[in-house]
Amino acid sequence: MTVIPRLARLPLATLISTLGLSTGAFAAVDNPADTIFYGGPILTMDDTYPDVEAVAVDDGIIVGVGTRTMLEADFRGPDSQLRNLNGRTLIPGFVDAHSHLSFVGVQAVSANLLPAPDGPGNSIAAIQQALRQYLASSTRAQDYGVLIGFNYDDSQLLEQRHPTRAELDAVSTSIPIMTIHQSGHLGVYNSKALEVLGINASTPNPEGGTIYREEDGVTPNGLMAENAHIAALIKLLPKFTPQQSLDMLMQAQQIYLANGFTTIQDGRTSPQTLQGLAQAAKAGYFKADVVAYPDLVANLQDPMLDGPLMSRNYTDHFRIGGVKLTFDGSPQGKTAWFTHPYFQPPEHESEGYSGHPLFADDAQARRLMELAYTNGWQVMVHANGDAAIDQLIRLTDAVQREIPEISDRRTVLIHGQYLRADQIPQLATLGIFPSLYPMHTFYWGDWHRDSVAGPERARFISPTGAVYRSGMKFSIHSDAPVTFPNSMRILQSATNRVTRSNLILGPEERLDALTALKAMTIWPAYQHFEENSKGSIEKGKVADLVVLSHNPVTLQREQLLGVKVLETIKGGTTVYQAEAQQPASQ
Repeated sequence: MTVIPRLARLPLATLISTLGLSTGAFAAVDNPADTIFYGGPILTMDDTYPDVEAVAVDDGIIVGVGTRTMLEADFRGPDSQLRNLNGRTLIPGFVDAHSHLSFVGVQAVSANLLPAPDGPGNSIAAIQQALRQYLASSTRAQDYGVLIGFNYDDSQLLEQRHPTRAELDAVSTSIPIMTIHQSGHLGVYNSKALEVLGINASTPNPEGGTIYREEDGVTPNGLMAENAHIAALIKLLPKFTPQQSLDMLMQAQQIYLANGFTTIQDGRTSPQTLQGLAQAAKAGYFKADVVAYPDLVANLQDPMLDGPLMSRNYTDHFRIGGVKLTFDGSPQGKTAWFTHPYFQPPEHESEGYSGHPLFADDAQARRLMELAYTNGWQVMVHANGDAAIDQLIRLTDAVQREIPEISDRRTVLIHGQYLRADQIPQLATLGIFPSLYPMHTFYWGDWHRDSVAGPERARFISPTGAVYRSGMKFSIHSDAPVTFPNSMRILQSATNRVTRSNLILGPEERLDALTALKAMTIWPAYQHFEENSKGSIEKGKVADLVVLSHNPVTLQREQLLGVKVLETIKGGTTVYQAEAQQPASQ
C-alpha cells in the first residue's frame, strides 16, 4: 500500500525507468520542449558536465541536458521534435572575440587582392590584373566613384614590397583607386585618389600617420600608413545608400553564420556605421547578436555612447558593448610599436626602427581611458607590439587606481601579438583579458620569423600556450576582414601553429582542440560579460548551437581544417544550414 506514494515522489525520468515504461510512447509532461538533440557527441564547454547525451531546447532556451532517456521523460511532448545528430557533433555557437562586421561587408563589394589560398594577389602584376578585371566586370567602381581593392599583402608579393601610385595608375588614372593592405593599417592610392584627397608634395604627415614619399623625398608614392591611411580611407569610402549598406551587412552576416558564429563583433565602429547597425537592428535584419565597440576618438561626441544601446542587454540582437582605442599598428605591416628594432626595417625606414605609438603622449590616451572608466564603458585596446602593451598596462594600472569604483571592468587586450612572458602576470593582476590572434602563425608566421622579429621572438607570437598555463582565460579571433572569419581556420591555427612553409612556429604555444574551442565559445562570452547567458550548453542559457561534421576533440590536429559547419542555430532557430549533410564517420 505504500509503493505508489513513494513512486509518486520520484522524478519522472526515474519513475519511467523504474516501471520499465518505453520512452517511445511519451507520457504527458508539464513543460514539453520544442526540440531534443541526441545521437552524436555533444561538447558543452561546461567543465562540470563536459559532454552529455542529449539537450532539450524550448522557446530558444536550453531547458535540460543529460541522458536521452531522462530528457525524453521530462520534456518530450506530442509536438516535440527529436533531432538525431546521426553522429555529427553539437557544440555552443561561436562567439566572435574580435572582428569588423561592417568591413566584411565592404570586402564583399571590393576587388579581392588576397594572396593564395584565399585570392589571386601574389604579385603586383596579379593585383593590377585583379583590379582591371573588377573594373571591367562590375559597375560598382563607377557607381561608388572609387575602385576599392581589398587585402593585398606585401609579405606575399613576388616583389616583397608595396605597390606604388604609378603601378595603380597603370590600371586607371581616371577613377580613384585605393588598395587596402591586409592588416587594414596601410593603403596604396593612385594619382587620382591623391588628387581627390588633396595630398601632394607639400602635405605634412599627420600625427600618428605617415605619407611615404618617392626618391625625391617629397612626392607621395601612394603608400600611406596608420592615421594618414585611415583619414584617406574615411574620405574616399563611398557614401553608401541605406539599402547598399544594409545589403553589405546582410552579405557579411551570412558569411559569419556559415562559419557558426552566433555572436558577431564590430570593432572600431565609425559614427556612420554605428547608426547603420542600430537601424538594421531596429528593422529586424540581424539573425545573430551583434555587439559594437565604437572607436572612442572618432565617436567622442556621439550621443549614442550615452544612449540605451550602451548596455549589457541586446535590443533586436544589437548592443554597444563599450569602446575601442588603438595604441599601435600592424606587425606584418611593420607599424606595430616594439621595444626592440624590427629584424628587417621596412622600406623608407632606417636600422633601429621599432615602430611608433599612435598616442605618443600617454596623457591623451589616459584622458580617453579615464572618460571610459568614469562612464562605466568596457575598453578594448588594440596593441600588437610589446611597447604598446606596456603602455596599456601602465595606463590601466594608473586609471584603475584613480577610478577604483568598479572592480570588474574586463579591459581587453586585442591581438597582443608580441606579448612578452613578463607581461602575462601583469595582465592577470590588472584583470586585462587577452584576445589573441594565432591565425598569424599561418598567414604571416614565416614573415614574422624572417623579416618582422627574427626566429626567437617570432616563436612566441600570440602566446596562447603561455597564457593558458598561467591560468588565465583568453579568446582567439579572426580580425575579419584581415582574414576570413573562418572558424575552422581559427581552430586549426591555434592547435597547429603551422606556417605557409610548413614550419611549426612555437610548438609549446599550441593548444589542444577542446581548449581552443573554449577560446571560441565560453571564454569570449566571458570577455563580453555574457558568460551567464551563452558560450556553453547549460540549462538556462540561450540555445546558440552549431552542428559540426566531425568531433574536433577526437581528430588529429592536422585534420581540423577539414571539419565543416553544417548548421548554425541561434536561439533555437536554424539560421544557416549547409546544402547537404552526410552522417559523420565515427
